[in-house]
Amino acid sequence: MPRRAFVFDPPDRFVAGTIGEPGSRTFFLQAREGSRVVSVALEKAQVAVLAERLGRLLIEIEQRGIADLAPAKLPDDVAPLDEPLNEAFRAGTLTLGWDGERQSVLIEAQAQTDEDEDDPEGFEALEALDDDPDGPDLFRVRISAAIARAFVERAMRVVRSGRPPCPLCGNPLDPQGHICPRRNGQYLN
Repeated sequence: MPRRAFVFDPPDRFVAGTIGEPGSRTFFLQAREGSRVVSVALEKAQVAVLAERLGRLLIEIEQRGIADLAPAKLPDDVAPLDEPLNEAFRAGTLTLGWDGERQSVLIEAQAQTDEDEDDPEGFEALEALDDDPDGPDLFRVRISAAIARAFVERAMRVVRSGRPPCPLCGNPLDPQGHICPRRNGQYLN
């Protein structure tokens, strides 16, 4: 089956978001350009790692003087994910890179394959992009440093907005409580 490629260069909006209640949320990367909206499902850990590594990439680029990343404060994007919310695919591998010529960040997600199950984090930094026409589906976004900063801030808010941690064991607390290993399996609410 030929590869489907969803390319946004640049998108009008690029965000991480969720649907569902804490504890049973589904996480998405979503890009919109005009009326075209593409949503890619992924794991909470992938969103957290992407935000953390993208933040580190921006800091490193600025420290090395590779690019002038003067802070441009964009308004906080707190809007929900755009509709229609149709999952294009589930991300397996994420790739992150810096395009020095265009002074932009490149983020890529490839559809999950059987090989991705060996790498639970599913993240490859600064890997050469593979344009194999028979490879897994591809979601590629090119954004400015300012948009990347805004993405990092929103993604971290989304990740942190889940269930609060148990004060004893650190595992997530459900609204009705949980069985805490630090209390010898006693129910904690």
